[in-house]
Amino acid sequence: ELEGCKALMSAYLLTGAAGFIGARLAEFLLQDGHEVFGVDNLSQAYDVRMKEYRLTRLQQKPDFHFLRKDITDKALIAQLQAELPPVEAVINLAAIVGVRASTKDPWSYLYTNTLGTLNMLEFCARAGVKKFILPSTHSLYGNEGKPPHAETAPTDHPLAPYAASKKGAEALCHAYHYLYGIDVTIFRYFTVYGPAARPDMVMFRFTQWISEGQPVRLNGDGEQSRGFTYVDDIARGTILGLKPMGFEIINLGGHESIRINELICMLEELIGKKAQVEYLPRHKADMLSNWANVEKAGRLLGWEPQVSLRDGVARLVDWYNQERSWAKDIQTV
Repeated sequence: ELEGCKALMSAYLLTGAAGFIGARLAEFLLQDGHEVFGVDNLSQAYDVRMKEYRLTRLQQKPDFHFLRKDITDKALIAQLQAELPPVEAVINLAAIVGVRASTKDPWSYLYTNTLGTLNMLEFCARAGVKKFILPSTHSLYGNEGKPPHAETAPTDHPLAPYAASKKGAEALCHAYHYLYGIDVTIFRYFTVYGPAARPDMVMFRFTQWISEGQPVRLNGDGEQSRGFTYVDDIARGTILGLKPMGFEIINLGGHESIRINELICMLEELIGKKAQVEYLPRHKADMLSNWANVEKAGRLLGWEPQVSLRDGVARLVDWYNQERSWAKDIQTV
C-alpha cells in the first residue's frame, strides 16, 4: 500500500517530450499522478507544427514542466542538476529518427542519438539517478536472419547511420550501467503509429495523401511487410520498463505484420477514397521486412498489445478527419 503511494509522487525527466511517443508517454505518466519534466528542442527534423500541437496539449496539465533545450548541449547537464528536483528516472526519448534521412545528414544523428544519450547518462551519474530508459531501433537487425527478430539477433552490421547512432547509444548505456550501477532498459521500437504520428512515416503520409487525393509515393513494389504497433501500447510498454531490471534490451512493437499493399487497401476502405499509387525504386537502406519477436516483453514486463491494427488505423483516420483543417498542410517529405 505505502509503496503504491510513494509511486504516485514520482518525478520523471522525459526528453523528446513533444515527440510522437514522448508526448503520449507524458500523458500516461501525468494521468497516473506523476510529475513530468519535459525537455525538447522542437527540432525541424519534420514539420514542427505537429510537435507544437502535442506540446500545447501537455502544457495544459499542471504537473507538466517544459524546458526548451537540446540534449546535445553539454551545459544542459549542469542546468538540470541545478534546477530539477530528484527524479525517479530519465526517459531519453529525444532522437533524430528515420533510416533514409540519416543518409543525407548523418552528423545530426550522431550528435542527438549518441552524444545526446551520453549527456543524459552523465546527468544520471552525477545526479545519482538510478534508472535510465533508451529507445533504440529495430533497424539494428538489418537484413541478417529471418524475421521475427529476437533481441539476441546480430546487430553489428547497421545498414544506415541512424542504426549506427543507436548502436553507439546502446553501447554507452552498457558502459554507464557497468561503471555507475545505473539500471537500464533499452527498448528496440519497431514501427509505431497512431494519432498525431510522425509525418515522415508511412501511416500518416498515406492517410494524408489518400484523403487529399495526392499520389501515394511508394518505394518498392508494396510487397515488403512491416510490423506495426499502436502508440498507446508502446507508451504503456515503455512505462512498464521503469521497474528495476539491471540491464535489458527488449523489443517493443511490430507485433502485427502487414504488406504495404494490404495497408493501402485498408486505408482506402476506412477513408472512403481510392489511392493513386506511384511506384518508385526501393531505397537501399530499407529493410524488406521488420516484424518483432516480442516474447521477452511479455515474459519480463507482462506486456501485451491491446489495440488491433484495424482499430488503431481507424483511430488515426478519425483523428486526421478531426484535425484535417491543419493536418492536411503538414509536410510529409
